Amino acid sequence: MITVVPTDRIYLCCGETDMRRGINSLARMVQQVLALDPHTGAIFCLSYHQDSGA
Repeated sequence: MITVVPTDRIYLCCGETDMRRGINSLARMVQQVLALDPHTGAIFCLSYHQDSGA
């Protein structure tokens, strides 16, 4: 369970994210796409859409 205090920042990222990427690639995406530092202790909520393969 994640404990969230009032000073924490939570970012809800719209769109689809390929969660098969490694943590380093996801952190780089936060830096490049969102222009944010992933090492600040903020929480980034990413969405994932799994293709049904049909």
